[in-house]
Amino acid sequence: MRKAIAQIKKKIEKPLRDAGVVRAGIFGSYARGEQTKNSDIDILIEVKGRKFSLLDLVGLENKIHKILKKKIDLLTYGAINKYLKERILSEEVQIL
Repeated sequence: MRKAIAQIKKKIEKPLRDAGVVRAGIFGSYARGEQTKNSDIDILIEVKGRKFSLLDLVGLENKIHKILKKKIDLLTYGAINKYLKERILSEEVQIL
């Protein structure tokens, strides 16, 4: 696991688990090791055992943003665009 991703995981693992996330991964520039100081962090999540509303998603995204001080794009595995799914999942780095 790349150093940047390991640092992200260390900082957000507990908030993800507290929100009921059972699986999470990083994709995009951070997963490819191509991030810059202005890159956002793309995170996939899966929640089981309870309803996870859009407000829950936005709330978790804001919480992670405050922790990492970076723009966050939070996406559920079920919401991946079918045309991008193969590429996104092929570059994903699991953090949970």
